[in-house]
Amino acid sequence: MIRIDGVIRPLSWINERVLKAGRAVGIAAVAVMVAVTILQVFCRYVLGSALAWPDEAARFCMLWMTGLMAPTAMRRGGFVAIDILPTMLPAFAARVLNLFLLLVSLVVLVVALQIGWAEMTGLGGRFASASLYLPLNLEFSEWYRIPRSWMMASLPAGLVLLISVGVELVLRNIAALMGHDVPLLPESEAETGIQGVD
Repeated sequence: MIRIDGVIRPLSWINERVLKAGRAVGIAAVAVMVAVTILQVFCRYVLGSALAWPDEAARFCMLWMTGLMAPTAMRRGGFVAIDILPTMLPAFAARVLNLFLLLVSLVVLVVALQIGWAEMTGLGGRFASASLYLPLNLEFSEWYRIPRSWMMASLPAGLVLLISVGVELVLRNIAALMGHDVPLLPESEAETGIQGVD
């Protein structure tokens, strides 16, 4: 039991710090997405002249927000779920079912990661964005057209984080089946009252 605990705790520590940074970037992405959407609405309906870049910028932010926030939702049990069957089963059987479902989800995530990587590095990722440019100097005299692969990178990045969280949850469920519960959330988060997956 000490061995599995010795794997869970470092993985939990790494996940917590990486996901905390991901949440910060995700929150910033939401703020930018809302700001550019409001700007686009103002320009289109008040000024009567829509801008070319806000739609793509909002989509860019939405994809990265999703990729960086979904692992936190998974780790805290925040995904929508039908939990009638686990609540009807005895505790041990419910844990076995939960472990099975986590293993199935891990297989799906690994396959999805291969697809996401192929999309990012494939033909679609080689094209540049239609309207997003990055200034190359402070004078704004040179601009770099942002590659679509930067947007598509949100998929493999999010999937890697989801797999890391999935491995942690599988190990926690195995430990629980062996009669050794490791608290899902660190004490700083446990105070918020957010509950994770049993």
